Amino acid sequence: MTTQTQAFALLQGDEFVELYKVLKVLGLVNGGGEAKHVITEGQVTVNGDVDTRKRKKCVVGDMISFNDATIEIVPAQ
Repeated sequence: MTTQTQAFALLQGDEFVELYKVLKVLGLVNGGGEAKHVITEGQVTVNGDVDTRKRKKCVVGDMISFNDATIEIVPAQ
């Protein structure tokens, strides 16, 4: 089983993105409600630690893991 790494670029002018939005926008879940559920259930890690805050502010350099996906928050392009 291999882990895929994806980049999630912040929008121009944004300093952070909320954790549940990363999962939703990348299509790792079926919607915002499911994203919030898997986060509160402890299925998501941020920088190696379980984080149950749905609206956690993810910033450039943060690494998010869920299932077999790893996402790195990168600056706007």
